[in-house]
Amino acid sequence: MQLNFEKIRERARALRSDTSGVAMVEFALSLPVFLGLSMTGIEVANYTLANLRVSQIALVVADNAGRVRTSIDEADVDEVMIGARLLGEGINFGANGRVILSSLEENGLTGSNAGQMIRWQRCFGNKAVTSTYGVQGAGSTNSSLSAGMGPTGRKITSMSGTAVMFVEVVYTYQPVVSSTILGTQNLSYTAAYTVRERDTQVISNLNSMTSSQTRNCSRFSST
Repeated sequence: MQLNFEKIRERARALRSDTSGVAMVEFALSLPVFLGLSMTGIEVANYTLANLRVSQIALVVADNAGRVRTSIDEADVDEVMIGARLLGEGINFGANGRVILSSLEENGLTGSNAGQMIRWQRCFGNKAVTSTYGVQGAGSTNSSLSAGMGPTGRKITSMSGTAVMFVEVVYTYQPVVSSTILGTQNLSYTAAYTVRERDTQVISNLNSMTSSQTRNCSRFSST
């Protein structure tokens, strides 16, 4: 069989000048980069929204708890925590987060023991964390909370005769694309509001709610 070298050369020249597949090749090469950038952008946007939602939960819980007038009851706290659960539904906060609400007040002691105390503390969420600044009763017999609650340099204290609703919120970020993009992230926010027109800071239980119904910090629940 004799090869027709002239036809082969003509075919080679035709292939060399053929650009019909260039766009497809360029698309195939750029697709992984495009998908990677798109997925990263989606994850970063979701992370930003999660931060916004967690900070909102902290502010809303502190504000709503501070608005309860005259006195505060376990049922009032339950309503506040239900609001936090509803606000965090979009990020599955109940299963992956924790709200810690503390009533910060003066401890009423004198001398070297004078300072602040946590009269009561209530929580919501299934994440197993405790308050960074103290549990219920902290500072009631000594000056361990004399500087108040909050990060160093931004401590919050209560004025005489009133209380501050101090809130800590912690949430384990739930990735929408992959955890390999941002890794495991724990989002933490605090907020504080002074109570308004409340005559007594002692928390009551007029509806006789049981320990499984109240928001005691020994209870871990996503609802």
